Amino acid sequence: MARLLFKNATIINEGLCFHGGIFVNDGLIADVFDYDVVSDSARQTSMEGSADEIYDLDWRCLAPGVIDTHVHFREPGAEHKGCMATESAAAVAGGVTSFLDMPNNNPPAVSAEALHAKMDIAACDSLANYGFYLGANDNNIDEVAAADAAGACAVKVFMGASTGGLMVNSDAVLRHVFERSPLLIATHCEDNTIIAANLARIKAQYGEDIPIPMHPAIRTSAACLTSTAKAVSLALETGARLHVLHVSTEAEVEFLSKVMARTDRISTETCVQYLCFDDNDYERLGAQIKCNPAIKSAADRSVLCDAVRAGIIKTISTDHAPHLLSEKQGGCLKAASGIPLVQYSLLMMLDKVREGVFTLPMVVEKMCHAPARLFCIEKRGFIRKGYYADLVVFDTASPSEMPPLSRCGWSPVTRFASSVIYTFVNGTLAARRGIPCAGAQRGMRLTFNNR
Repeated sequence: MARLLFKNATIINEGLCFHGGIFVNDGLIADVFDYDVVSDSARQTSMEGSADEIYDLDWRCLAPGVIDTHVHFREPGAEHKGCMATESAAAVAGGVTSFLDMPNNNPPAVSAEALHAKMDIAACDSLANYGFYLGANDNNIDEVAAADAAGACAVKVFMGASTGGLMVNSDAVLRHVFERSPLLIATHCEDNTIIAANLARIKAQYGEDIPIPMHPAIRTSAACLTSTAKAVSLALETGARLHVLHVSTEAEVEFLSKVMARTDRISTETCVQYLCFDDNDYERLGAQIKCNPAIKSAADRSVLCDAVRAGIIKTISTDHAPHLLSEKQGGCLKAASGIPLVQYSLLMMLDKVREGVFTLPMVVEKMCHAPARLFCIEKRGFIRKGYYADLVVFDTASPSEMPPLSRCGWSPVTRFASSVIYTFVNGTLAARRGIPCAGAQRGMRLTFNNR
């Protein structure tokens, strides 16, 4: 592998922004230089002659690559929407260097055999580093208990029906999952009974053609909070580690903030769509922003942003879920739920930095550092000596427009105030100015130090 020197960079890492450089050797970060330290500057100068390639970044930002811990890349079973090759290309184009893929495939990833089949596909096709969730259902408790040995990143539990038909329906089995999982349990929390009652009431008013803006009136805040409270109760009773996915409501934030003040075994995620859109956007974007849980009110969005700043929300991901535009047609009962955003998540957050909502170190903490810590990902997510050189270079002063690379071919957002200049995966150039590099090396299987 080439020896790389990045110089004249604004490095965003571990709460700091500083002028410096990085030397990469054999795919790993070999040295980090801080220009405020005289000896660092001299050491960098001495290494310039040994570098095979030098990137003078002209003070552009250099950060760890984004780790998206919540994606649906659709393979196997729905390759017409997306696959490991297309969706990982979209990921690296936007500065995402690693992803964790969900199990609601066809067949679902509910066994070690199914997990390893997905790993084999990714080893051949993925431009980004990869890991996979094991799904829990009513019949695979022994597989859940062996999830560690199977190489799963975590166990995924659908506590409310979404897409893919993967769900634990039995309360007894659900308790067993919480009792026996050796790994973090990540939950989709929506209460089906509340959703069904809301749907019956709204169908009585609208019939079969329910307008898209009614989606959050069906999948309400109460549905989210009721299910989240159930997951938290199980976690507290069993001692399981719980990660509540895609928190979307003010009520959940209020509830979870009190719980998390008492324990460090419960953590939270939200997604970029809940920070950037609210129910006023349904009029403009319609089913393009229909997802589960639903995007809700401007007040919910504001509280979620507050929760990110306060540390109540630990990670930010995408729940990247491509569907063809033809599958997004129709009202609430027909249009598929899911948004393809893995290519745009970093740029969306950089726009929020420009608006003064977040800071650059905060974005890097929620999208790089915290995912690596929470999922115990080895040697990723930080700019540190000995860590893999998963890096992204971006320019906050250069607007960009990025055509969608997901196989589904669309996105609700494509124009941004910032631009992604380079993405490096394991020390090799994977994308340049939003375009994946021809012949780029394949990513690596992520490893986890909770083994």
